Amino acid sequence: MSPRLDYYSASPKAMKAMIAMEALTSSLSIEPPLLQLIKIRASQLNGCAFCTDMHSVDARRAGESDRRLYSIVVWRDSGFFNPRERAALAWAEAVTLLAESRVPDDVYQDARAQFSDSELVDLTMAVSTINSWNRLAVSFRQTASE
Repeated sequence: MSPRLDYYSASPKAMKAMIAMEALTSSLSIEPPLLQLIKIRASQLNGCAFCTDMHSVDARRAGESDRRLYSIVVWRDSGFFNPRERAALAWAEAVTLLAESRVPDDVYQDARAQFSDSELVDLTMAVSTINSWNRLAVSFRQTASE
Protein backbone atom coordinates (compact mmCIF):
# COMPACT_ATOMS: atom_id res chain seq x y z
CA MET A 1 0.00 0.00 0.00
CA SER A 2 1.46 3.32 -0.99
CA PRO A 3 0.48 6.76 0.29
CA ARG A 4 -2.10 8.64 -1.75
CA LEU A 5 -0.98 12.19 -0.98
CA ASP A 6 0.86 14.27 1.57
CA TYR A 7 -1.95 16.03 3.42
CA TYR A 8 0.50 18.34 5.20
CA SER A 9 1.64 19.93 1.95
CA ALA A 10 -1.77 19.62 0.26
CA SER A 11 -3.50 21.78 2.88
CA PRO A 12 -1.11 23.48 5.30
CA LYS A 13 -3.87 25.64 6.77
CA ALA A 14 -5.99 22.61 7.68
CA MET A 15 -2.99 20.82 9.14
CA LYS A 16 -2.06 23.88 11.18
CA ALA A 17 -5.50 23.66 12.78
CA MET A 18 -5.07 19.92 13.45
CA ILE A 19 -1.66 20.50 15.02
CA ALA A 20 -3.12 23.25 17.20
CA MET A 21 -5.93 20.90 18.29
CA GLU A 22 -3.39 18.20 19.11
CA ALA A 23 -1.32 20.64 21.15
CA LEU A 24 -4.39 21.81 23.04
CA THR A 25 -5.56 18.26 23.71
CA SER A 26 -2.15 17.32 25.05
CA SER A 27 -2.21 20.26 27.47
CA LEU A 28 -5.60 19.49 29.02
CA SER A 29 -6.38 17.58 32.22
CA ILE A 30 -5.92 13.98 31.05
CA GLU A 31 -2.61 12.48 32.13
CA PRO A 32 -0.22 11.73 29.25
CA PRO A 33 0.04 7.95 29.83
CA LEU A 34 -3.75 7.66 29.67
CA LEU A 35 -3.86 9.81 26.54
CA GLN A 36 -1.52 7.35 24.84
CA LEU A 37 -3.74 4.40 25.80
CA ILE A 38 -6.86 5.97 24.33
CA LYS A 39 -5.01 7.10 21.21
CA ILE A 40 -3.80 3.56 20.64
CA ARG A 41 -7.22 2.01 21.25
CA ALA A 42 -9.07 4.44 18.96
CA SER A 43 -6.41 3.92 16.29
CA GLN A 44 -6.80 0.15 16.55
CA LEU A 45 -10.56 0.46 16.14
CA ASN A 46 -10.12 2.74 13.13
CA GLY A 47 -7.58 0.45 11.50
CA CYS A 48 -4.91 3.14 11.54
CA ALA A 49 -1.57 1.35 11.43
CA PHE A 50 0.38 4.61 11.33
CA CYS A 51 -1.18 6.07 14.51
CA THR A 52 -1.23 2.73 16.34
CA ASP A 53 2.49 2.38 15.69
CA MET A 54 3.36 5.98 16.53
CA HIS A 55 1.48 6.07 19.82
CA SER A 56 2.71 2.64 20.87
CA VAL A 57 6.30 3.79 20.31
CA ASP A 58 5.59 7.06 22.19
CA ALA A 59 3.97 5.18 25.09
CA ARG A 60 6.86 2.76 25.32
CA ARG A 61 9.38 5.62 25.31
CA ALA A 62 7.42 7.21 28.17
CA GLY A 63 7.71 4.02 30.22
CA GLU A 64 4.60 2.03 29.32
CA SER A 65 5.13 -1.71 29.63
CA ASP A 66 5.05 -4.04 26.66
CA ARG A 67 2.52 -6.26 28.44
CA ARG A 68 0.04 -3.40 28.80
CA LEU A 69 0.61 -2.26 25.22
CA TYR A 70 -0.02 -5.77 23.91
CA SER A 71 -3.16 -5.99 26.04
CA ILE A 72 -4.89 -2.77 24.99
CA VAL A 73 -6.78 -4.59 22.25
CA VAL A 74 -8.20 -6.99 24.89
CA TRP A 75 -8.35 -4.57 27.81
CA ARG A 76 -11.72 -5.86 29.04
CA ASP A 77 -10.20 -9.30 29.64
CA SER A 78 -6.93 -8.01 31.08
CA GLY A 79 -6.14 -7.24 34.68
CA PHE A 80 -3.48 -4.71 33.68
CA PHE A 81 -5.70 -1.63 33.68
CA ASN A 82 -7.07 0.29 36.65
CA PRO A 83 -10.69 1.52 36.90
CA ARG A 84 -9.89 5.00 35.53
CA GLU A 85 -8.07 3.53 32.52
CA ARG A 86 -10.87 1.02 31.93
CA ALA A 87 -13.48 3.78 32.00
CA ALA A 88 -11.39 5.87 29.59
CA LEU A 89 -10.90 2.95 27.20
CA ALA A 90 -14.62 2.18 27.23
CA TRP A 91 -15.40 5.86 26.61
CA ALA A 92 -12.86 6.03 23.79
CA GLU A 93 -14.41 2.98 22.15
CA ALA A 94 -17.97 4.28 22.47
CA VAL A 95 -17.09 7.72 21.11
CA THR A 96 -15.00 6.22 18.30
CA LEU A 97 -17.81 3.82 17.34
CA LEU A 98 -20.48 6.48 17.82
CA ALA A 99 -22.73 5.32 14.97
CA GLU A 100 -22.87 1.83 16.48
CA SER A 101 -22.74 2.59 20.19
CA ARG A 102 -24.60 5.87 20.68
CA VAL A 103 -22.43 6.06 23.86
CA PRO A 104 -24.42 3.81 26.21
CA ASP A 105 -25.59 5.06 29.59
CA ASP A 106 -23.52 2.49 31.48
CA VAL A 107 -20.35 3.66 29.73
CA TYR A 108 -21.23 7.25 30.59
CA GLN A 109 -21.90 6.36 34.23
CA ASP A 110 -18.59 4.53 34.53
CA ALA A 111 -16.79 7.50 33.00
CA ARG A 112 -18.59 9.92 35.34
CA ALA A 113 -17.42 7.86 38.32
CA GLN A 114 -13.78 8.32 37.26
CA PHE A 115 -13.68 11.76 35.62
CA SER A 116 -14.85 15.24 36.60
CA ASP A 117 -17.03 17.22 34.19
CA SER A 118 -14.04 19.03 32.71
CA GLU A 119 -11.96 15.85 32.51
CA LEU A 120 -14.73 14.06 30.64
CA VAL A 121 -14.93 16.89 28.12
CA ASP A 122 -11.13 16.85 27.82
CA LEU A 123 -11.15 13.07 27.33
CA THR A 124 -13.81 13.43 24.63
CA MET A 125 -11.74 16.09 22.88
CA ALA A 126 -8.73 13.77 22.94
CA VAL A 127 -10.79 10.94 21.44
CA SER A 128 -12.20 13.30 18.81
CA THR A 129 -8.73 14.53 17.90
CA ILE A 130 -7.21 11.07 17.47
CA ASN A 131 -10.23 10.04 15.42
CA SER A 132 -9.59 13.01 13.12
CA TRP A 133 -5.93 12.05 12.76
CA ASN A 134 -6.95 8.45 12.05
CA ARG A 135 -9.33 9.55 9.32
CA LEU A 136 -6.58 11.55 7.63
CA ALA A 137 -3.99 8.79 7.89
CA VAL A 138 -6.31 5.98 6.78
CA SER A 139 -7.95 7.96 3.97
CA PHE A 140 -4.64 9.00 2.48
CA ARG A 141 -2.84 5.74 3.38
CA GLN A 142 -0.12 7.17 5.54
CA THR A 143 2.19 4.29 6.35
CA ALA A 144 4.28 3.47 9.38
CA SER A 145 7.97 3.26 8.61
CA GLU A 146 10.69 1.15 10.15
